[in-house]
Amino acid sequence: MESLGNIILYFIVAIAIIVFSVLTVTTRKILRSATYLLFVLFATAIIYFQMDYQFLGAVQIAVYAGGILVLFVFAIMLTHKPGQDADVLASHRRWLGLSAAVAGVALCGYGLFSYGNFAKRLLNGSVDVNMEKIGQFLLSTDKYGYLLPFEAISVLLLACIIGGVVIARRR
Repeated sequence: MESLGNIILYFIVAIAIIVFSVLTVTTRKILRSATYLLFVLFATAIIYFQMDYQFLGAVQIAVYAGGILVLFVFAIMLTHKPGQDADVLASHRRWLGLSAAVAGVALCGYGLFSYGNFAKRLLNGSVDVNMEKIGQFLLSTDKYGYLLPFEAISVLLLACIIGGVVIARRR
C-alpha cells in the first residue's frame, strides 16, 4: 500500500509539472522558457524515482535535463538575443488550435483509462514490468520497439541544431 507521503509528493510534483509546462509555452522570454522546461524535466525525474526506476530517473536528469537542455540553450543563444521579448503571435486559427488541444486531452484520457488493457497485451499477459523489459522495448526494432523513433528524433534534433547554426551565421 502506498504511504500518504508518497501520494502527497506525487500530487505536488504533478502540479509542478502542469504549472511549469504551461509557463514554458506561455512566457515571452525564451531563456525563462528553457528554465521552466528544466523544472519540468527534473520533476519528471522525481516521478521516475518515486516509481523505483532509478536508472530512468538518472537518464532523465543526465540526458534530458543535462544534455538536451544545454543544446536548446546553445541554439537559443545562437539564434536569439537572450534579453529580447518574443513577439506576440497573432493567429486567425485559434479555434483550430483549441480544438486540437481538446482532442489531444481526450486522446490522452482515453489512453490513460485503457492503459491497463494495453499493458497486458503488450507484455503478453504479464504485468510484471522490470528494467530489463523496459530496456528491451526501448532498444528493440520489433512491433512495439522504440529504437527507430529514438533515432529519428536524434536526427531531427541534429538537423535543428545545424539549421540554428546556419541561421546564426547569416546574421
